[in-house]
Amino acid sequence: MATKKLSELAKTVRSKNAGVDKITFDIIFASKENYEMVKQSGAITRQSIARLYNISEDRISDFVAFDPAYAIKFTIYRDRPSGSPGDADIFGSQQYAPLLDLEIPVASQPAEKFRGPK
Repeated sequence: MATKKLSELAKTVRSKNAGVDKITFDIIFASKENYEMVKQSGAITRQSIARLYNISEDRISDFVAFDPAYAIKFTIYRDRPSGSPGDADIFGSQQYAPLLDLEIPVASQPAEKFRGPK
């Protein structure tokens, strides 16, 4: 099956602070078709996010597919409070990068049959 990177399918992939002990992630799609394809692929789940970020599923506090906005959102607990010694990303805005290269299975489009001149 063919795949595409999430960055090719999503309009916005971002992360940001959600208080001192959480980071929230938003994956937003411009089209319902891309949103539904990614959602139905099963490539983005609590389990896949835990594997991608090398964290336990217990660190994922929220995970939701929000149909009205064509968005997948999840929030993880930080390993240390924002701004504390050793925190490398006080705003949580650099944590989305691993999502960009996530491979999403896509249905290959059948080639249109040649019908000859009309």
